Amino acid sequence: MHRIMLEGRGDLAEWRDAARGLAMAGVPPEEVEWVEKGADKQLFWEHDAAPPLAGSRQMTVPPVFIELAESVICHSDPARFGLLYRLLWRLQVDRRLLDVASDEDVSLARLMAKSVSRDAHKMTAFVRFKEIKAEAENGRRGFAAWFEPDHHIVARKAPFFQRRFADMDWIIATPKGSAAWDGQKLTVSTEPCIKPDLADETDELWRTYYASIFNPARLKVKAMQAEMPKKYWKNLPEASLIPGLVADAEAKVLDMAKRQATEPLPFHQRLQEAAARVPAAPQPLSGTLEALREEARHCTRCELYCHATQTVFGEGPADAQVMFVGEQPGDQEDLAGRPFVGPAGKLFDQVLSETGIERQALYITGAVKHFKYEPRGKRRIHQRPNLGEVKRCRWWLNLEIELIKPKLVVAMGATALFALTDSKMRLSDIRGSTIPLAEDRMLFVTVHPSYLLRIPDEDRKAEELTRFHADMTAVRQLMQSFS
Repeated sequence: MHRIMLEGRGDLAEWRDAARGLAMAGVPPEEVEWVEKGADKQLFWEHDAAPPLAGSRQMTVPPVFIELAESVICHSDPARFGLLYRLLWRLQVDRRLLDVASDEDVSLARLMAKSVSRDAHKMTAFVRFKEIKAEAENGRRGFAAWFEPDHHIVARKAPFFQRRFADMDWIIATPKGSAAWDGQKLTVSTEPCIKPDLADETDELWRTYYASIFNPARLKVKAMQAEMPKKYWKNLPEASLIPGLVADAEAKVLDMAKRQATEPLPFHQRLQEAAARVPAAPQPLSGTLEALREEARHCTRCELYCHATQTVFGEGPADAQVMFVGEQPGDQEDLAGRPFVGPAGKLFDQVLSETGIERQALYITGAVKHFKYEPRGKRRIHQRPNLGEVKRCRWWLNLEIELIKPKLVVAMGATALFALTDSKMRLSDIRGSTIPLAEDRMLFVTVHPSYLLRIPDEDRKAEELTRFHADMTAVRQLMQSFS
């Protein structure tokens, strides 16, 4: 067994020289024990050096291995030395080994390289320089910073700081080494440093600034902690404020919502005068579909209007013989102010066209007129309206039916079925059936097009799409029976 002891401070050449000697001597990975100095107090001096270069084995590796090894060797896990040697050994047999992402050694090496890369990125984000009072001999101002990396990344990132802060003298000290720039020479050391006391009056100034720019309405705790993990907080002056700012965020948002402007904007008067010169739009006749649409624009019957962009009312001929009722507007419908214009609407239009139904002849609306959603980052995720919201919005749906007087109403989905019948019947039990609503009006039940888009299995999706085609064909036959 060969026992190789290394400094292990991110120097690839140190490992490479030892690994080359072992490999050329034909020593397999299982006969090598790699030890990092400081990890084992017992010194085996007779095994600290690699065997002399001997043998006829020619060691070659692809360039991508060198790039990977330069990252992995910076990792703090002592297992990195043995991992790289196993890869070196196996690459002599399989030159394409690093292309096999599922290989255990390759996967572990990639994860180590990714961890080193992330640590390096965090160093560029969280190094904070403090000015040192004493000026340098060249008259330039001096700055110092303390950072605690997980891995041996100081040498890798020192050139970045040289380019970024070339106009000042600085030193970055870490438990894993240091880097310094004096305006002419970049000096890197792998010797561990002791944390200096860099606290000064600027810390309080920075905390004041951070507190003033903190926007509680845009707080996303998980995203904040992903970008600024808690392990870095102890060296950031503003971190002491974060728990309190997060705890008070909700109350501050509510307070912001209550506050109103006490004085009009400077140009308010001119806006008012310009608005007064605009001719008033003619009001629709009472008792018409247009009057109902205008009234619905200001609906506050439930809380959904608070977050939706606008009311999405029905559209189509006022004397349409067939009315289609869906669930509620989606994201695109909410922005456009029209029903069935999003992905489900496009599928709906396609099936109508394939079955010979003209959309222009239909009145299309929703059981609920405002978009209900859950915000997730920049996306708005659809949420099904509850029974109370459906019941409150049924008032508009009933008025639409009274004005249009359709002979056939098509309920698409369980929400529409409940809104039209106040029944909790299973949609699958009555799908494709016609149910009398009034003396001269029938109800036809089918699924909502968005249901078809959510089916993950392609075979089942094709099957359900065929059934939806059949439902629309049945609707067309019912329409023909009216004429």
